[in-house]
Amino acid sequence: MTFATSFVPDIRFGEGVHAGIAASASALETRSALVVIDGFLAASGLGEQLAAQFAAEGIAAEFFSGFAGEPKLAHVQAASVAARGKDLVVGIGGGSALDIAKIAACLAVADEGPMHYALAANPLPKRPLRKIMVPTTAGTGSETSATTIFAGPEGRKLWIWGPETKADLVLLDPALTVTLPADLTAWCGLDAFVHAFEAATNRNAHAGAALYAHSALSLLTVALETAVRSPMDIEARGKILLGSCYAGIAIDNCGTAIAHNISHALAGLTPVHHGLATALGFEATLEWLVEAGTADLAAAARACGLADAATLPAFVTGLMDRCGIVRALPKAFSAFSAGDLAREMRAPENQPMRRATIRDVTDADIDAIAARMMALPKTL
Repeated sequence: MTFATSFVPDIRFGEGVHAGIAASASALETRSALVVIDGFLAASGLGEQLAAQFAAEGIAAEFFSGFAGEPKLAHVQAASVAARGKDLVVGIGGGSALDIAKIAACLAVADEGPMHYALAANPLPKRPLRKIMVPTTAGTGSETSATTIFAGPEGRKLWIWGPETKADLVLLDPALTVTLPADLTAWCGLDAFVHAFEAATNRNAHAGAALYAHSALSLLTVALETAVRSPMDIEARGKILLGSCYAGIAIDNCGTAIAHNISHALAGLTPVHHGLATALGFEATLEWLVEAGTADLAAAARACGLADAATLPAFVTGLMDRCGIVRALPKAFSAFSAGDLAREMRAPENQPMRRATIRDVTDADIDAIAARMMALPKTL
């Protein structure tokens, strides 16, 4: 086997490390910065704390929080304009804030807009602004990956990829995650679990990424239920935050597979939380997937503390049950059919995930999976 691993940003982990965001920016010779921050975090007092931090370091900081839900084209366009002329971009929040920050840091020095770079149609500028990423959820792993996601003009999920999007520094502070509600903790945690699992088992899997993917699976297996049930358990919060980060490194090297094809396709129809959609797609296809019986599937099972891959479907269903995940879709999905979802699963932007799946995903498979997913209750 031959493989290459992508570079991993500087990572600092520990309770309270977010108090050093501005000092870290100063160490990167920053005079002006754009802070992309979730609106509720900005309003919670964290925005004021950060403003004071930057002022103490003599750094002119502008805050951008004009977004809600998953990133849309208008969000990344506005943030990219706001980042122009700055030295550095800080992303603090969930995956949406981090992805917007990463794109803004690249496009602030570009002559073209986001759609010029969507689906890697054109290379990104080689000298982006520097970036500090501070995740406050444990799910996307965007802080360590070279991929960013946003919804295009038709609402479909698109991606911008390139090493230029990667952070210069990642700050992992479990104290920032303790207020995440139980349902979001579960959805995000399952997203991280699936990231690690798919990176470790798909056609692109290799030993260099397995180091991170298996560590992520182990951390998430032991800590996710505790974090959901005992949100102030800082040790459990730290484990899922680190597991999410490691899973992000794994997918940065190996990508994802069928569960993410499904979740991206669902989001192409109408808004749905990415973590929930991914967990539902994963559970719906796992029994079919493990029939491949590969050594990588067996190794992933062992990383979860299981004897073999055959036990994975029951294990994942049990974990989802214990974390309180309701198997249902938002009510808006009532307007769509299984055929609509199958069409989205076949869309060009979702084919890399289909091709990476360890089993061949036939058109008949897609039709069957789409029917299973759209049979879920539409009650959320």
